[in-house]
Parts: sequence; structure tokens; C-alpha cells
Amino acid sequence: MRAAICHRYGPPENVELTVLPNPVAGEGEIVVDVHAAAVNFPDVLLIANKYQLPMPLPYVPGAELAGVVRSVGAGSDLSVGDRVYGLLPGGGAFAEQAVLPAKEVMPIPAGMEYAEAAASGVTYQTALHALRSVALVQPGEWVVVLGAAGGVGSATLDIARLLGAETVAVVSTAEKARWCRDRGATAAIDYSSEDLRARIREATNGGAHVVIDPVGGSLSEPCLRSMRRGGRFVTLGFASGTIPALPLNLILLKGVTVMGMEMRTFPEHAPEQSRSDLQELRHLLAQGLIRPHIGARFDLNQTAAALRYVADRRVLGKVVIDIARE
Repeated sequence: MRAAICHRYGPPENVELTVLPNPVAGEGEIVVDVHAAAVNFPDVLLIANKYQLPMPLPYVPGAELAGVVRSVGAGSDLSVGDRVYGLLPGGGAFAEQAVLPAKEVMPIPAGMEYAEAAASGVTYQTALHALRSVALVQPGEWVVVLGAAGGVGSATLDIARLLGAETVAVVSTAEKARWCRDRGATAAIDYSSEDLRARIREATNGGAHVVIDPVGGSLSEPCLRSMRRGGRFVTLGFASGTIPALPLNLILLKGVTVMGMEMRTFPEHAPEQSRSDLQELRHLLAQGLIRPHIGARFDLNQTAAALRYVADRRVLGKVVIDIARE
């Protein structure tokens, strides 16, 4: 099979197409013919060896895939030919075939294409966990979303709207601000040309109840300063590349709660909430109430270009590699 492989840490251009042996399903595992795989910003960080946990070299990047079951190991209830999507925390999605535990995949809802299914896992699970289980968002509350035009950000806008919240999208360009408003954001702020703190307070009529921050860097503190007393600040990561140092006096004076949520470990630390959120997410997808926006599509031999597109923050929504299209 063909696969994109990273032999050395560095920029996206280090990822090269190669030929590897076809995987074999062990007990409790399945092999999937991959039709589509989604690209996430952590893929870029892993290749650069800047993620929280290093990935041993060499490895095939990619954590989200959708495709058709090719073979089934002992102990699985799935059948050859089933359409499934799932997550590969250890990588391996950017390939024509992938092996993964049968318990880690879900059936693709009727009417959903492979690209949409591949792009539905990490971002929407992250958004639902952060909003429903961590921030405990209530109808009518104002939710500020940083990096709102990206994968996690756009999914957070979708989920927050379904929970009855009002949303403020924080983005880096006027084009992204327009896109977020068109997608349903109550307000959108281009921080490159606007005073972020003042505009949040203006848009929310006094301050945010919740901030969802997957970006970090210089944006975190003005968002914290814009919050109402008793608000909840949820950090999801540091796409900016800089971990902010927030002044504790602001947290003291505002009575703000600062929390963190990591998608990789949330099911381990909050298993009941994780299962409940996942069940809700499956229902939302099956009913067509949420659908990821596919902002760019690449072929498998363009994997490095797809990663560069994400690294340069050019994407609106999600980037997908259409592996079977070739």
C-alpha cells in the first residue's frame, strides 16, 4: 500500500510518499480501506516534534479516517464492506489502508460522504466535551471562540449554537470573520484590525460567560480580561506556538474559573461524560444537525501540501486528503 511517512522531525515537507506492507488485523482489530483522512493542527505539531508527547520515528501521520472494512480480526462484530469512521491516536490515517481497534470505529451515517465522516471526529468531540462537559454552557450565554475559522473553532461554533448559546468568533482576517458570520456566529472579530478586549465586551453586552481557547499566545489575556465575573475559561491547546502566562490577579478579581481539556485523555479521566457526549454526537451527525465544512481537499501524494496548508492557517473549516480519489 502507499502511505505518507515521516522519517525525521521538521516541517510538513519532510513527509514523503512511500510503499509499505499491507497491514494485517489482529484480535479485536480491523483493516480499513481508507477513502478519506482529515488533517488536524496537532499533525503539524507532531511532525515538528512540538506536541505534548513525541511520536517515535518513522511513523505515518493522521488521526482521523473514513473508509470501508477490508478485513476483520477475531472478536469483532464488524463485517467486511461496512462503512466506518474512527480515530487513530497513534497515527496511520494518511495511507491507503489502516489497522485499528474495532471498538474505535463507528458506522458512517446514511447520506454522509467519506470526507465529512473523516472530518467529524476530533473537532466535534473536542467541541462537545469542552462546551457540554467542561464549561457547562447554558442557553443564552455568550461563548467566545478563538481560532473560530479552523477545525476545532468552527465545530465549537456549531455545537455552541445547538446548545442555545450566542457566539463570538475570534479570527485573524476579515475574510474569516465573514465566513464565521455566514456559518452562524452571532458576531465575529478580526483581531488583526480591532481591539479584541473592547470588541468582545461590546459584542456580548458586558463580557463573555465562556471562552474556548485552542490558540493561546497573545490572544488569551485580552479574552480573559473581557470576561464577566464567574466566567469559565477553557484552554484546549496552543496553536499559536506560545503558552500564555495569565495574571492570577485577574482570575482572583473576576472569580473566573480556568480549566483545561485534552481530547486525548478526556475519555480516561471522565469516562461517563465522554460516553454521554459521544452518544449525543452520533445522534447529531445521524440527524444531519451538524456537518463539517471541508475547506480544502488534497490527494494522498499531496499530503505534505495539505499539512503546509494547515500549518499556514489558510484553512476555513477542515482539510481532507481524498485517498481513494486517485
